[in-house]
Amino acid sequence: MLSYPVKTTREEKMSMIQKVKDRLLDTYGEQILAIGVYGSVGRNEEGPFSDIEMHVVTKHGFTLENYEFIYGKFKIELSVRQKSDFFKRARLIDDSWSIKAGVFTGILPLFDPQGLFEEVKEMPMQVPESVIKETMREFMIWEPYETMGKIRNQYEEGNYHYLPMGARDLVWQTAKLIGLANRHIYTTRAKTFEESLTLPYRPEGYRELAVLVMEGTLHDRETVYQHCECLWTGLNEWYEELGITYMETSLPF
Repeated sequence: MLSYPVKTTREEKMSMIQKVKDRLLDTYGEQILAIGVYGSVGRNEEGPFSDIEMHVVTKHGFTLENYEFIYGKFKIELSVRQKSDFFKRARLIDDSWSIKAGVFTGILPLFDPQGLFEEVKEMPMQVPESVIKETMREFMIWEPYETMGKIRNQYEEGNYHYLPMGARDLVWQTAKLIGLANRHIYTTRAKTFEESLTLPYRPEGYRELAVLVMEGTLHDRETVYQHCECLWTGLNEWYEELGITYMETSLPF
């Protein structure tokens, strides 16, 4: 019996991809405008346990389900969107932009007679600076601010077991902000922390806490807490430098 996930070679993956592409075209024909592979396989950087992620772009008004399934040795994900929705999603910016936008910038075309994938790959980088800053402002309120409140609450209550989790959350959230500020799309979630440390615009205190998280050295609760406080101070000073204000001076209603 196979022990899942299963090791597969690139040749095996590409053979499976070809089979999926042919089945889609045979079944739905001209309703499909483009098929491509994204993620690590699309970049030719996959590992032996990587899954297969594919875009399927359809004509306007033709709807197919998204699929995520295990077939034989492979985990396969089909992201299906009509052309207009596909382009709209490529232009979208949210707090996870630096993590997710790579699905549009690194596509290996399998079937693309209209050149849709070449057209779409520039769209994620065309977002205005004002939109990036507004996204950062909103996200600061939604997550890092709340995370720091939880960290302080649990520290005050003596629940030090939460601090490693809180530190990981704060570093992850800050890495997303760093990606936005630098207009950098991370190649993969697994390398987000390492890549974030190479980017020029970062808040003070980030490197120190990120290194602790990456190394898993979060056992000294007092050290972890103090590093969280340092990063929180650094984040707020960084926002001031970027001209992003997230505090209201009066009630917004």
